[in-house]
Amino acid sequence: RHHLIRFCPSRHDRPFHDPETHHFCFYIYIIPVAVGLELLWRGAPAAHPAGSGRGREEIDEKAERTRGAAANPNPRFQGCHSQAASQATGVMALVYRVPSLPSSRLEVSLYNGPDQGYLRGVECSAFWRDSSLAWSIDKRMLVSCSVGVGSRRGNRMMVAASPPTEDAVIATEPLTKEDLVAYLASGCKPKDKWRIGTEHEKFGFEVGTLRPMKYEQIADLLNGIAERFSWDKVMEGNKIIGLKQGKQSISLEPGGQFELSGAPLETLHQTCAEVNSHLYQVKAVAEEVGIGFLGIGFQPKWELKDIPVMPKGRYEIMRNYMPKVGSLGLDMMFRTCTVQVNLDFSSELDMIRKFRAGLALQPIATAIFANSPFTEGKPNGYLSMRSQIWTDTDNDRTGMLPFVFDDSFGFEQYVEYALDVPMYFVYRNKKYIDCTGMSFQDFMVGKLPSVPGELPTLNDWENHLTTIFPEVRLKRYLEMRGADGGPWRRLCALPAFWVGLLYDDISLQNILDMISDWTKEERMMLRRKVPVTGLKTPFRDGFLRHVAENVLELAKDGLERRGYKEAGFLREVSDIVRTGVTPAEKLLELYHGKWGGSVDPVFEELLY
Repeated sequence: RHHLIRFCPSRHDRPFHDPETHHFCFYIYIIPVAVGLELLWRGAPAAHPAGSGRGREEIDEKAERTRGAAANPNPRFQGCHSQAASQATGVMALVYRVPSLPSSRLEVSLYNGPDQGYLRGVECSAFWRDSSLAWSIDKRMLVSCSVGVGSRRGNRMMVAASPPTEDAVIATEPLTKEDLVAYLASGCKPKDKWRIGTEHEKFGFEVGTLRPMKYEQIADLLNGIAERFSWDKVMEGNKIIGLKQGKQSISLEPGGQFELSGAPLETLHQTCAEVNSHLYQVKAVAEEVGIGFLGIGFQPKWELKDIPVMPKGRYEIMRNYMPKVGSLGLDMMFRTCTVQVNLDFSSELDMIRKFRAGLALQPIATAIFANSPFTEGKPNGYLSMRSQIWTDTDNDRTGMLPFVFDDSFGFEQYVEYALDVPMYFVYRNKKYIDCTGMSFQDFMVGKLPSVPGELPTLNDWENHLTTIFPEVRLKRYLEMRGADGGPWRRLCALPAFWVGLLYDDISLQNILDMISDWTKEERMMLRRKVPVTGLKTPFRDGFLRHVAENVLELAKDGLERRGYKEAGFLREVSDIVRTGVTPAEKLLELYHGKWGGSVDPVFEELLY
């Protein structure tokens, strides 16, 4: 099997020959065996536009330091660089920043070692911008980059191009806090590159018994989807634990909750079509074996002991640790489902604005999408039990992050927060190593007790960021995490809500003006009370419903200004906001009336 490497000294999307610059793109076919490929390029021009790569597996070794700090609290990241991207895609980008490059000689080695698996779908693009070299590499491939001049972090660097949980090459130089900050800053991109990434989880169950799916049934389902619809299987050992197809993936939460992590897409029409396609494929296979899927925020019927445990090493570590730091952590792992949207930012300042708006309004999203009123067959006293569970899961890594509203907040402050969050694990030699309660700061100086002497890679840092669970989470993009899982018809409304508010400058500014005098105590009060009282939560001179009406109107206006005719996706939540009656309250009305005190009918009411 042959794979194509494209090497282009100019812009990577130009044709074979660029008549303006007289640069050529060279196309090289290679056979993916244990061989080395040397590319030597001399006489590069001083500067060319940089490209971009997308994915959770991207690494940005040094963020571009640009000038012009007037509009940015942190001048090091004014404007940021647009090479790294936001949502999960399965593509890794390596960007190596050269502080000074007096020579134009560049030497790059690509090879597929005997233990690295075969080279898949590789595309390499090299181009210059302010002495920057960017590479985009697909899947697993070991890369060694040698720059023909010295730099302050050495002449040679090696990384493993791999998913976040794959092995990383042992680091030989310590990471600095600057590296960790640069990693976050690498997510910045211009507005025309912003994308929408939607994720949703759902409970699988046996149609006849309503019992949760066993792992064996889940494995059969994953294999069936892979074979019928051409997905690639994701394995841990000899167990199938997920699927990948292009830039979207299917994964398993600890209790077998089925999650779609969507591709980064331009419009809500595209992301909604992706959801519909996924649900069609899942139903086509699941219905043949008597499996259904339930769209709700918390398991309504079954006890914790009834939920299967997925064969993933990281979940075993978390399961042992959770009872030590909170009373509801296992419920979070095994009995909750959510829908969330991941969104981009253009600069550090833009990230700050969106982070603050997202945090302040997260309780409103929780109220609008509240959909988890049952536990073990009975009402649990909450409209969003899922949201309530997060208040007693692990306070070291959850919550409303009041420091985001400090004047000093930026990428660096988030890094300092994340460094203080205790670790869960590191991944070495295809195994998860328990590091619960240990310090990433100790790891950075080679003093992690579980792996003494080892230094972290950016892959380890990326893994660590995924173990932090605030209401809004920062990676190389922002995750809005406050909504309950719900039925098919509401899945597209959540991204519409946030895109309308955060991707339109006017709506975002109006939101920031609205929340500018909200106090920390008011934000915390909303977080505490909304899981119980939803849109009927008292707020200032009225109820939260009145604020939500204004917010929803701003979201609608923002969508209309985008010009993609996306405002219709908000119709599913318009009545909720207008009446103040949440989905959970409608379920409770059915429970006390038509359903005769049984939760079993919810499996049909909210069936995908």
